[in-house]
Amino acid sequence: MGHSLRKCAAARADLRSACHLAIAINSAGRLGVVAVKLLCDVPANRDCGLPTQRSTIMVSSTITGEALAILDGGAITAIRTAAASAVATDHLARRSPSMLGMIGAGNLAVEHAFAIAAVRDITRIVVWSRSAETIGRFRSATATLGIPVESAVSPEDVLAVSDIVCTLTPSRRPIVRGVSFRPGQHVNAVGAPPRADHREIDGIGMQRAKVVVDSFPTAVAKSGGVLLANSEGFITEDDARTELGDVIVGKAAGRMSDTDITLYESVGIGLQDLATAELVIERATARGIGTSINLSG
Repeated sequence: MGHSLRKCAAARADLRSACHLAIAINSAGRLGVVAVKLLCDVPANRDCGLPTQRSTIMVSSTITGEALAILDGGAITAIRTAAASAVATDHLARRSPSMLGMIGAGNLAVEHAFAIAAVRDITRIVVWSRSAETIGRFRSATATLGIPVESAVSPEDVLAVSDIVCTLTPSRRPIVRGVSFRPGQHVNAVGAPPRADHREIDGIGMQRAKVVVDSFPTAVAKSGGVLLANSEGFITEDDARTELGDVIVGKAAGRMSDTDITLYESVGIGLQDLATAELVIERATARGIGTSINLSG
């Protein structure tokens, strides 16, 4: 591993990466904690077989200020992202048995398969990826679900047969065309990073769907799907004002009929990282998992 890291570093010595700091405070949490997440975008990692995003989460006590845990941000992000999509699916997708479509087949797709299978009766999963090897790994990783997995030739083929669709690619240009949306479909738009110039869904798709976001202020600041569709005249900011939390508590409408097309635009918020980190710390402590280090000694 050390040799490959040195080789990778040498190959991209002249390339820049971007690091972002996110802070989320949970004043009502049982543990009384604050989380700080350091996220680095390193596009050149792709050429070295490494993740293009690396992140670390530090959780500290809001009472004593001490560090409680240092966690792998990638794992936390994957878990909370899939969990949020499952919540959105539970509140926005039709209740009937469903075929689940995956556009993208990486680790995040695996997490989504397990999470969404927990809230809906999934009869089949159809997956598209540019790599047959990635689909093979997806099939192996989800085998315990006992759900048949089929491969698709294109994203359009996924949309043509799926009731619930998850888009899970780090796309900059639209990989999903809204003309392919079918009445009654629910879409979780997840993969594009929170950048104003990245999106997986085109403007027509955003226009045809009832759009629900995790956070309106975050979406209009960071969601390329929302910002670009707005600048192109397909939607207005008000079309992206409905938040998932408001749908859950009944303050806003989500799906109104079986023919509605619903779309959850997942940007991600720090509070989701914090809530998931709390659960991980609680369960790891209860099971005696992890390494304790005295940082103040």
